[in-house]
Formats: sequence, structure tokens, C-alpha cells
Amino acid sequence: MGEEIRRALTLEDVASAAGVSRATASRALTGSDTTSTPARERVRAVAERMGYTPNTVARALAGGVGARVVVAASGPAPDVLDDPYMWRVLGATAAACDGEGIGVSLQWLPLDAPASLHRLAADRSVRGVVLVNSTERLLAELPDALRGRVASIGIGSADVPSFDVDNRAGAGAVVRHLHATGRRRIAMLAGPQWLPCSWRSAQVYSETVQAAGLPVRVLPGDFGFENGRSGALEVLRRWPDTDAIFAICDAAALGAMAALRGLGVQVPGDVAVAGFDDLPVAAWSGPALTTATHPVTRIATGAATAVLAGAPAEGTTWYPSELVLRESA
Repeated sequence: MGEEIRRALTLEDVASAAGVSRATASRALTGSDTTSTPARERVRAVAERMGYTPNTVARALAGGVGARVVVAASGPAPDVLDDPYMWRVLGATAAACDGEGIGVSLQWLPLDAPASLHRLAADRSVRGVVLVNSTERLLAELPDALRGRVASIGIGSADVPSFDVDNRAGAGAVVRHLHATGRRRIAMLAGPQWLPCSWRSAQVYSETVQAAGLPVRVLPGDFGFENGRSGALEVLRRWPDTDAIFAICDAAALGAMAALRGLGVQVPGDVAVAGFDDLPVAAWSGPALTTATHPVTRIATGAATAVLAGAPAEGTTWYPSELVLRESA
């Protein structure tokens, strides 16, 4: 009447077959019983013969170390999780954790809800947290139970190591390039004002154009395509003589180019456009987008590896950003 459906082997099955208690079988298979005894060797032989594989999740929970790493992205709304950047962070974190048998989950962390941090701290399944879009307030409110188990992509603290791109160098290279190619009225579509990494890019933009004797034209926004589209329209409304737009990210830069095309403005003939991130689509756009690199995979891998190692606090690890020249500027 068809194939027999076999249930999964359990630790109790191994213990029974070996004639020992469940606790003895557990110690033998997890390595916590380091003394070579006939019972330990018998348990291991029985487990191998039966094809039993220990449940790594159960072992992690029993040991109190947690079975998953949470990628927690802070932001004012849950749509922060929709950013393609987050999926790159998630994929890199999953790859880093795979060899450890550790799962990965993604979670929104409201900026004004520190209780979310306390829930993570109380969750025994959580091995550690990769905190994305960290702010000084979130780091200050980090529960003691999470310290030593958190790494930050963004700013860090005395006991939270951080990993980030050197966007000051990358943004500075982009703005200097625009100036070197003859652009004298450069506007910037900046990122969210609550996010520290946005401040760095906007600050270096302002310092660079001021040093060149150029006007500062900054328009706050976010990282989305639609923000880039609306931002470019607002830039031309406020400053009609603008001859270059530097966007906080490639998505916003592509939105800006779409808006300019809709107005019949030639890129780069009338207005040069540059972004930041070097997303794959940046090379495919028409025209191809000048940008600066953002090694998201390396950054997220560094943060995840730190969490798995117990998040030793070693300050901020900066990853270089390099100018990528294409047709848009």
C-alpha cells in the first residue's frame, strides 16, 4: 500500500538504542562530554549506524547561544526593508552564517521604538544582530543583554564594532570630478537627515564645492527612484542654471535622469548626473551612470563575521569607495 512514511530520528531513539539516558546521549554527540568512555563511544557508533544528525537549532537553543542572526534595519517605516540594498546585506549575511549552521532573518527596527531591541535581547533564538542604519540613539539604548552580540553597518560605539563604506572619499571623488569637467553649479540630492551616513556625503559635498568657490545647493530626500525624479524637478525649479546633479545613491540618480529626459534636458550635455553605489543597473542605464563603488557584500560579511565571533569591539572598519567614470558625467 505504497511506501512507508518514516518519521525523523530523534535523540531519544539514539539514546534508547545505545541503552543510555537522553542526557548522556546529548553530551556524547555535542562534545560536551570530553572524557572517552564506553558509553560515549557506543552512542556515537549507534548514531552513525542509524544515520542520526543532531538538530543544530535545538543544540543552539539548549546551549543558550541562539540559532539565528537578525539583520535589523532601522528606519521611520517598514518600507526601509524594500530597498535593494537590504537584500544585498541579507544575502551576504546568510552566506557568512551558512557555514555555522546559523539561520538569518530580516526585521524592521522602528527609530522610535527601543522596545524592539529589548524583544530581540529576550529572544533565546537570537545569536546576534547585524544592525543596519544605526543611529546614536539606538546604540545608546542597546540592552546590556545584546552587548557583545551586535555589529553595526554604519556608526558604532565603544562596545559595538562598525563596518561601513568610506563615503566621504567616494562622494568627494565624484564632486571633484564634476568640477574638473567644468561643472560650476552642482546640486546634491541628499539622503535622510536622520541617517549619519547621509551627513557624511552631504558634508563632503559642501566642503568640496565651497573650497572651489561654488554655491552649495543641497536638497534633502531619501534613497528612492521617485525621490530622485521629484528631487531633480525641484532642483531645476529652485536653481534653473544647475549644470550637474550628484545623488546620494544610484537609484536617486537614475530617477533624476528620468526626470531630466522627460523635460528634454540632455544628460550630460545640459546637466551631468552622478550617483553612489555602482549598482549593476548603473552600467545599463542610458546614458550609463557615473558613480562611486559601495562594497556592500564585503561590509555585510564583515559585520556578520564579527557577530559570529562575539562582536569584539575594534572601532570602525572602513571599506574604500572608488570613482567609476561613465557617460552621464
